[in-house]
Amino acid sequence: MKRAVRLVLVFALAGAHALAVHAATDGYKLQPGDLLQVVVWKETDLQSEVLIRPDGGISFALAGDMQAAGLTTDELRAELETRVRKLVPGGVVTVSVKAPNGNRVFVIGKVNRPGDFPLLRPIDVMQAISMAGGVTPFASTNSIRVLHRDGVHLNSVRFRYNDVTKGRHLEQNILLQSGDTVIVP
Repeated sequence: MKRAVRLVLVFALAGAHALAVHAATDGYKLQPGDLLQVVVWKETDLQSEVLIRPDGGISFALAGDMQAAGLTTDELRAELETRVRKLVPGGVVTVSVKAPNGNRVFVIGKVNRPGDFPLLRPIDVMQAISMAGGVTPFASTNSIRVLHRDGVHLNSVRFRYNDVTKGRHLEQNILLQSGDTVIVP
């Protein structure tokens, strides 16, 4: 019986590791609120800071309006370059994230520093709680919830802090996504 439990734990950890590696290799996904620096090489009039609008779009000279949210900087650069080259042959576009204001997770409730935190790399629930200064002595640590919006549906996932700190049920220590909220009652 213990061997079966260990095997399940090993497979759960391997799956979590694979998700983390996949998220890390996919690159940073742009979100509404991110501030970008867009430069067309040797075209001083085509250099500007671009804010991704709440609808996920941007506007850039010679490229017009286009969707940016959900793309990586490389994907956005390629699309901008294709559009700009129609009017500036050989134009080389560079896109960089100046301020990643869009990718954030929230930790609220009985933690030492509740608030929103930048999601600059993949982080899990325990890491988010740590970023919030840890739980207070009055927290109900086995009743923590993670709220995640999947399109229009809001999902709630239970998180038992005490189990994870003891090395049990580690599969519940999920990777958070932009906009997720960790509630510590």
